[in-house]
Amino acid sequence: MLRHVVVFTWSDDADEERRAATLAELARLPETVGGMTAFAVGPDAGLRAGNAHAALVADFPDVEAWRRYAEDPVHLQVIAEYVTPILATRTAVQYDVTDPVPLTPR
Repeated sequence: MLRHVVVFTWSDDADEERRAATLAELARLPETVGGMTAFAVGPDAGLRAGNAHAALVADFPDVEAWRRYAEDPVHLQVIAEYVTPILATRTAVQYDVTDPVPLTPR
């Protein structure tokens, strides 16, 4: 299984309405694009100053499913119409979670 994590920082001129609309469009990706086995997107909880503004986490059964999602025209349209116009920075990572490392108690 492949996990895709994206962290967004919005531009200073991105108002709350535009930020909310962007997250709403991203939240529709499981139904409009599909291919993922788990999906979450949301704004930062505001617990620490300096954090990014939002994050998206999606799990895919394999690399091919992620590639289909990444290249899907609907996904690319959401990025172009909603994300890019208010984006200051974006960071992403994809990593294998097939065999997660178990947590050890402290």
